[in-house]
Amino acid sequence: MGNDIPELDFLHELADAAALETLPRFRSATSVDNKLATGFDPVTEADRLAESAIRALIGKRFPDHGILGEEHGGKGLDREFVWVIDPIDGTRAYISGLPVWGTLIGLYRNDRAVLGLMDQPFTGERYFADPNGCHYRGPGGDRILRARSGRTLSEATLFTTSPFLFAGGEAERYRAVEDRVNLARYGCDCYAYVLVASGHADLVVENGLEPYDVAGLIPILEAAGAVVTDWNGNRPEGGGNIIAAGNREIHEEALDLLSD
Repeated sequence: MGNDIPELDFLHELADAAALETLPRFRSATSVDNKLATGFDPVTEADRLAESAIRALIGKRFPDHGILGEEHGGKGLDREFVWVIDPIDGTRAYISGLPVWGTLIGLYRNDRAVLGLMDQPFTGERYFADPNGCHYRGPGGDRILRARSGRTLSEATLFTTSPFLFAGGEAERYRAVEDRVNLARYGCDCYAYVLVASGHADLVVENGLEPYDVAGLIPILEAAGAVVTDWNGNRPEGGGNIIAAGNREIHEEALDLLSD
């Protein structure tokens, strides 16, 4: 394939392989380990096996591509193409039986996200994008996604994983945004971002994200017409503090409150 962007069919093959590991273990007595000596950062057998399955397929089909994954680290990160994987984004939701987790798979080309997918195998929903558009495949049938336009911040529905994850000045800036919106909801992990892309919500504000937390979502949001950056308006591929908005007006209003 040379320097061409891989076909979407391969992205679906990766998601299918991950689902074979995650779905049978969801709402079962799967083992949970804690990554931290203090605090709680859970990881399951499903996380590790799903990422291993994805990495094996990439290594076989594209041995010259780099890979960065949450559970098994990175290799070849200076290469033109780098796959960025979160086998279960929302592991806390996963071990709690909540179907708002998802498998995130993104592809960077020269550090820019060009392909992205979020798969929720329990609900049978898959969100994916390439440079040609943003797509939904699920129980409601296949369709093209567009973010919601024509709303202002005061009319917006906002998601964040938890308001308690913000501290100090970040907490004050986040609270200034939440105080302006019409509705705030918590705890949806990657599912919140695809709700913005599909026009059901308007804004996600989060902090402390890793590249694998956003890589698969960036193309989905941008192809749907949403805007995603860090809190200073820079490209989001490196993670950090992230804002995703359904339209540019909401993004600019919120960014004025969030930026340093």
